[in-house]
Amino acid sequence: MRNTVEKFGLIGSGVLVGVLISLNFSVLAEKIASPQLPIDDLRMFAEVFSKVKSDYVEPVEDKKLINEALTGMLAGLDPHSTFMDADAFKDLQAGTQGEFGGLGIEVAMEDGLVKVVTPIEDSPAFKAGLKSGDLITKLDDTQVRGLALNDAVKKMRGKPDTPIVLTVLRKNEPKPLTFTLMRAVIKTQSVKNKFIEPGYGYVRITQFQEHTGEDLAKALKSLHDQNKGAFKGLVLDLRNNPGGLLDAAVGVSAAFLPKDDLVVYTEGRVADSKMHLTATPADYARRGHGDYLKDVPADYKKTPIVVLINEGSASASEIVAGALQDHKRATILGIQSFGKGSVQTILPINNGSAIKLTTARYFTPNGRSIQARGIVPDINVDDGYDHSNSIHEADLGKHLSNPKDADANKPAGPRDEVKAEAIRKANEKRYAEQKGPIEPASKDDFQFVQAMNQLKGLPVTKTPDLKVADTAADVKSEAKPSVKPAEIKK
Repeated sequence: MRNTVEKFGLIGSGVLVGVLISLNFSVLAEKIASPQLPIDDLRMFAEVFSKVKSDYVEPVEDKKLINEALTGMLAGLDPHSTFMDADAFKDLQAGTQGEFGGLGIEVAMEDGLVKVVTPIEDSPAFKAGLKSGDLITKLDDTQVRGLALNDAVKKMRGKPDTPIVLTVLRKNEPKPLTFTLMRAVIKTQSVKNKFIEPGYGYVRITQFQEHTGEDLAKALKSLHDQNKGAFKGLVLDLRNNPGGLLDAAVGVSAAFLPKDDLVVYTEGRVADSKMHLTATPADYARRGHGDYLKDVPADYKKTPIVVLINEGSASASEIVAGALQDHKRATILGIQSFGKGSVQTILPINNGSAIKLTTARYFTPNGRSIQARGIVPDINVDDGYDHSNSIHEADLGKHLSNPKDADANKPAGPRDEVKAEAIRKANEKRYAEQKGPIEPASKDDFQFVQAMNQLKGLPVTKTPDLKVADTAADVKSEAKPSVKPAEIKK
């Protein structure tokens, strides 16, 4: 059973982790009739503040106490609401624009250690070989245990071209690993494309940023020109995409849906949090970009699509997958997604800081909430890796409930260990010599290969290299490892 994840955040990159942001900078407080202030409770707060100021073993600045109180207030609501000081707010704004400083890793804090959720593609962490599930124990000579998440963030940040040494515990490795990373200003390319072969194209979206919609339009036009006409099939890869901007997700969906089709709707307490967003420029080009999809070839509205997702597909990624699934415009293939079905609104404060506040839940066109559940693929295809350390929304403390299904709020049970061990054994030889992550859309990318098979009407294999056993006993006999546990690779 996975350990309880205390907090979910970002380290070293400033990039969003499964965050669906509605960049609505209006002041929320003006939209809700202010209830009577709890005077007695505020007096208690003032009394505690005064006692800390006067009696704590060391002097503490007022600003620090207030910021920590605000941080605790927001963190106590759910895993995605947070208080941001001025520096953190600037980092978030830079991240949505596709450029930020750091190492390029998304993390969670687990049992006092920093757990890698996923390395961002093409970042220093990605190139160094950090993997999902790695536990960071030391930053240079500083022990991580005992540090708050924000303190660990600050230690990982720094000037570009300055080194930092990470000490890492990795499952099935007998000794800690050390990685020397060079900090960098990371410029993420949110949309990548590849002409696979005549009739078939591939598009990968790594995040939903400010210009993702425009970049997708350029990619689709470029692929169309290379193919010299309509495609027989397209693979849309949303694996390990943590989400991003809401209107970007609507724009990506609109590229493949008929005009005015519902993409997503949201429900919250404030009037502005109740939205029905459709495949129309008014809903996806809300920051003065114009209709960037107007020149995209119309045949993409009918091109057969397979969407790839995994446990790292969150938030805006799940909106796109859910919309295309509900409208039967795509076949969803892969493994169950992260399960973040809430909307965060950024509310600036007049001193340069801001709060990121959960203001709504979102629902797919058919009324499904993916909160704490995720998108279930139409075709479940494993990638051959051990996902026992993976993090889902349902694993996060204080996660919002799923209003549609009480059972969705229970974390998924542990994977069948017999099957998982059989998968590891079957793929041991295949991945033993592999250096770093598999190149997406390559012959070694098992899920991509199965997506192409689906588009071509060929048989789809659901588990790489795993012999199907007739009985549990047969699986157990197949599962006996032929090498020492320390030598088994993920």
